[in-house]
Order: sequence, then C-alpha cells, then structure tokens
Amino acid sequence: MEFSKLNAPTLKELFVKELEAMILSGKLEIGQKLPPERELALSMQVSRAVVNSGISELARKGFLHVKPRSGVYVADYRRYGTAETLLSIMHYNGGHLRRAEVRSILEIKIIVDRLAVELAVEKLSQEDIDALKSRLDALAQMLDVEQAASAAFDFYHELALISGNFLLPLIYRSFRIPITHLWMRFVRKYEVSTIHQSACGIFAALEKRDKEAAVLAVENAVRASIGGDREIYED
Repeated sequence: MEFSKLNAPTLKELFVKELEAMILSGKLEIGQKLPPERELALSMQVSRAVVNSGISELARKGFLHVKPRSGVYVADYRRYGTAETLLSIMHYNGGHLRRAEVRSILEIKIIVDRLAVELAVEKLSQEDIDALKSRLDALAQMLDVEQAASAAFDFYHELALISGNFLLPLIYRSFRIPITHLWMRFVRKYEVSTIHQSACGIFAALEKRDKEAAVLAVENAVRASIGGDREIYED
C-alpha cells in the first residue's frame, strides 16, 4: 500500500489561509484597511517578508487591494477575484461548494459547452471525431469516481479544443478543480453511465453535424443538474 507524501505548509501559506478565512468569514470587511506590514508581522509572529509576499498573493487573488502611499485594503473578491479565488472559497468551506457556487459554475459551463459545440460542428474532421470517441470510450470504462470525473472533464475539454477558439480550452482548464469536484459529486449520485449517456448524445449530434441537436443535448445535460432531476447540490 502506498501513502501520500505529507508536506507542512509554509508560514506564507498559513498567513494567506488565515487572512482568506478572515475575509470570507466577514471578520475583515470589504474596504477595511489592514494594519501596516510591521504591525501584522509582530502580531502574527512572522517576518515582514512573509507578510509582504502573502499580501502580494492575496492581491493577485482579488482579496486585497494595495494602494500606493495609502495602504492595503480588503477588496471585493467577487468583483476582482479569479478562478483561484473560487478554490480558496472551496478550501474555506472544507473542500465543498455551496448551492449558489454550484449553480454559478454550471451556468458558466452551459455557455462554454454551447459555444464549443456550435464552433466545433462547423469544422469537425474525422481526426476530431476519433479523438472525441476515444475520450468517450475511456469514460465508459472508468469505475473509480475520481478517474471517471477526470475522464468526463477530458471529454468536454476536448470539445473546447476542437472548437478552434483559443480561449475556450484555457477557460475550461482554469476551472478544472471545481468542475472535476462537481463531476465526482455527480458520479456518486447518478453513476458513470449517466454521464456517459449524456456525452453520447452530444457526440451523436456532432457526428451528424447537427448543431441544433448538439446544443440541445448540452443544455439538457447541464440544466438537469441546475434545477432538474439530476441536481448535485449538497445543502
């Protein structure tokens, strides 16, 4: 039996996690000014270098806003955040996504998947069909929940690649962790065969170059999880 290697978090990681928790819990309110770096370092018993690099990371994630000659302020992460911000929210919630967050991801997924099939159907080559079929076959063979979720992600990511749009696969890839998390939740509730069946419907429409049917298959599959008979909310 193999065991995963354990890695102790660095002081910077602990600093970032602590401030993220304070912001997400509301202990640090949007617009609130943080104490100077020196005071933070003394209060949290870390070096100023740890504080400085931690603030930079939190600013990159959209949690903080650094104003030159003014100070560091808590930012509205909903306005300035990135995909990384969503991961921080997941970690804060114990690795889970709440109902509003799940719905938001699925609504974006509809947009991305729909555009992917609309563009892909216009330029599908036999090589593209073979690539999708390979992904589909791999999905059908998966028994492990995590592997099945990864295979489902790969099928839809392949669609984004085939679309020819430069940004679509990058957007989809940036949400790999939360989307895979949702696929895992789906597999546990409805089994791999349900995902495979939905993907087969999309594939069949694409193989026939039927854009309308492909778009409908995408929308039906995702909307069933938003408010239909295959919801994947946990709360």
